[in-house]
Amino acid sequence: MIRLRLPRWSRATMRRSFQALVALSVLGLAPMTWAWLDSSRHRLVAEPGTDWLGSVPSMPVALVLGAGVGGDRPTPMLATRLDIATRLYQAGKVQALLLSGDNSRVGYDEPTVMRDYLIGKGVPAQKIVLDYAGFDTWDSCVRAGKIFGATRLIVVSQAFHLPRAVALCRTAGLDAFGVGDDSMRDWPYQTIVYAAREIPASAKALVNSVILHSPPRFLGPRETSLDRALAS
Repeated sequence: MIRLRLPRWSRATMRRSFQALVALSVLGLAPMTWAWLDSSRHRLVAEPGTDWLGSVPSMPVALVLGAGVGGDRPTPMLATRLDIATRLYQAGKVQALLLSGDNSRVGYDEPTVMRDYLIGKGVPAQKIVLDYAGFDTWDSCVRAGKIFGATRLIVVSQAFHLPRAVALCRTAGLDAFGVGDDSMRDWPYQTIVYAAREIPASAKALVNSVILHSPPRFLGPRETSLDRALAS
């Protein structure tokens, strides 16, 4: 029988290896820590049965981030975001809704589906503005300011996504507060999967926004549609 001899590490080697492992762990969690700390005082979860609306500051605009559609219907998670936005508007917390989503291919139009859902909930069409180039959270935040002229807004998403969304909007120069749905209540498995994805997504967000100051995929000229919605 052949006996394998495992290498014998010295205490110094083991110590250096442990220190390297700790350093890698810290670096891996640094982006999540940045997002959580930067947004910690600027977000809350819309818990059913609580007066969460009373804790939300009034802002001119709610920025609703896309989360997938199937045909002409929003995904369940996106529908909850839109329901929260509807309540913010009906309570007078915001005066207009900016819907930012993906319309990069034929037959897939997140902003239009979101608008139609909100109109069905009683939100006036003239109070809704569409951003068809919100391909990711950073793009949506930057475009909200540079293209639509927003300076203060409420970001609406799920609770697991809220730290990154608020941190990115604040990094983009916006006075942002976040309201999120606690999706763990209704979709625990999906929430765990999406929350795990926040680790690499936060790393990408930190690099793009803080280190590289990357521009969004599309910018373009200044639009006045949000100004008109606020004035109507």
